[in-house]
Amino acid sequence: MPNFAPVDEQLAYIKKGSAEIIRESELRAKLEKSRTSDKPMRVKLGMDPTAPDLHLGHTVVLRKLKHFQDLGHTVIFLIGDFTGMIGDPTGRSATRPPLTREQIDQNAETYKAQVFKILDPVKTVIDFNSRWFSKFTAEDFIRLTAKYTVSQMLEREDFHKRWHEEKPIAMHELIYPLAQGYDSVALEADVELGGTDQKFNLLVGRELQRAYGQESQIVLTTPILEGLDGVNKMSKSLGNAVGIHEPPLEMYGKIMSISDAMMWRYYELLTDASLADIVKMKQDAVSGAAHPMALKKDLARRIVTDFHSADAGQKAGADWGKQFQKDEVPEEVEAIEVNVAKVRTADASPNSGGGAAQNINSDPSDADRVFLRADKLIREAGLALSTSEAGRKIKEKAVQIEGKVVESLVIVVSARRALTVRVGRRMKKVILT
Repeated sequence: MPNFAPVDEQLAYIKKGSAEIIRESELRAKLEKSRTSDKPMRVKLGMDPTAPDLHLGHTVVLRKLKHFQDLGHTVIFLIGDFTGMIGDPTGRSATRPPLTREQIDQNAETYKAQVFKILDPVKTVIDFNSRWFSKFTAEDFIRLTAKYTVSQMLEREDFHKRWHEEKPIAMHELIYPLAQGYDSVALEADVELGGTDQKFNLLVGRELQRAYGQESQIVLTTPILEGLDGVNKMSKSLGNAVGIHEPPLEMYGKIMSISDAMMWRYYELLTDASLADIVKMKQDAVSGAAHPMALKKDLARRIVTDFHSADAGQKAGADWGKQFQKDEVPEEVEAIEVNVAKVRTADASPNSGGGAAQNINSDPSDADRVFLRADKLIREAGLALSTSEAGRKIKEKAVQIEGKVVESLVIVVSARRALTVRVGRRMKKVILT
């Protein structure tokens, strides 16, 4: 008796949160063959270790890999330690400088630890594409490049645009899609996953497998997740990301900040809730059977639980309630040290940039009282990306320090006390050093 679920049931689970499947009829045939033979499909996801930390946007495709794992298929998380040194040109308007081997190795180690927050470490195959590319000779690369034409490569949108704008396209960038495609040949992949921005590279894999006499892999793409602003792609550089290593309360609070409309997209792409369950929740929200706030709390709890623990998810919810619904300081709040020299200002004169100083928690006789730039303090605490953004938050009355709304760029505090700093829905305890 086959160990796999019925094909229609598997397809429904696989299609949840998928953007495109090329081709669904071929995937159905592979699933039927797998179920008949009781042999799992080989499902591949490759990531270049180009940055040390992953955020929730990266986990959309990782979760889809987990879905194949849940269905009993063999999942391969491929770390592109070779392709990472080339640099993926996807979406680039200029040539990306290659990373060093040292950077790649360091990032690869952190990737292995992070992906197991979603994938089962016992059932996951971890591989590196340097395993085969380190053995490639010059002749092997010439034979690989002979499988694809320049005109085919220029069909790629970013290459096509740069070509017409007469911007440089380095030769190593043309090799990247071929190298990623060859990974599927080396692994004999049945399915390859990637974001919608990876579609060209994934299709190259299909072409190369045919060229090497293999059956073409199925290409499954997942959507690009919008960040907390609900508009732009989730990105740390845009300040709209949720890192998977962030403390539970920080993670919970960020999820609670998204719009009600965006909540459903996060449910679909960042949880294992079924489409039927999500539809039911939407109906309950519309009918009034469930309050959107309660549903969003459940979303935040689920996500914190996935990356920390069930206890952490419950605790973060309780602490968030104290912080924003009861206006209390939670028992556990992230503490961060800030060097006072980086945020100190000479005095409270107008020349210091803030006019009269606002007294936060100091006594006039306190020998350790110091004048600080509130905007710099917020930036150094990681509650704003820049001093100018912090300044805007202060003007919007969105900053509280020790429970007081900050109204001046210059504040006076006691350097001996920790400061509870709140910007919008985010809070940290700042220890001056």
